[in-house]
Amino acid sequence: MIAVVDYRRGNLRSVQKALERMGGNAVVTGDPTVIKDAKAVVLPGVGAFGDCLRNLEELKLVNPVLDSIESGKPFLGICLGLQLLFEESEEFGRTPGLGVIKGKVVRFRDMNGLKIPHMGWNSIEKAKPNPLLEGVNDGSYFYFVHSYYVVPDEEEVVATRTTYGPVTFVSMIQKGNLWASQFHPEKSQKVGLKVFKNFIETVERT
Repeated sequence: MIAVVDYRRGNLRSVQKALERMGGNAVVTGDPTVIKDAKAVVLPGVGAFGDCLRNLEELKLVNPVLDSIESGKPFLGICLGLQLLFEESEEFGRTPGLGVIKGKVVRFRDMNGLKIPHMGWNSIEKAKPNPLLEGVNDGSYFYFVHSYYVVPDEEEVVATRTTYGPVTFVSMIQKGNLWASQFHPEKSQKVGLKVFKNFIETVERT
């Protein structure tokens, strides 16, 4: 069973339905025990970094999320679910994150007139082989909605990059059985469903 973490943020049902469409057994849950016992975990999210972190804390979901990652079970973060994994965000001043990945979250700036948030379809450039992108062509387009992006300290976690105007940012990371994307697979049509299918197959192999 794949637990989609319900901390009152994100396109939870869309993620669940996409996983189910690809053959996964997915449940939306805010129950720490269910998350702990799940074979894999997905952390979606939209909104403000600090608000989402407070929701995780108030619902007592921080430890279940961290324990799931530490256990080595497959874990997928989506959009804000990627950003929360980092040490801090500059949104509304310095805000500490979960600290799973070394680095920070910064805002787009000096964009030469381009709109913020970065919203719509954009392509990815693969930085290394990645099981979740098996069968996904380099240069494939995914759907983005974000004003902030991650800056990892360690190059080896970078899985893909994306360019928006003058900025090339990290759009997906991988560290062991942890993956997280800035783009929304659940909004990315066939190519996004392929990412979910690959994630499910990774879960089945563990």
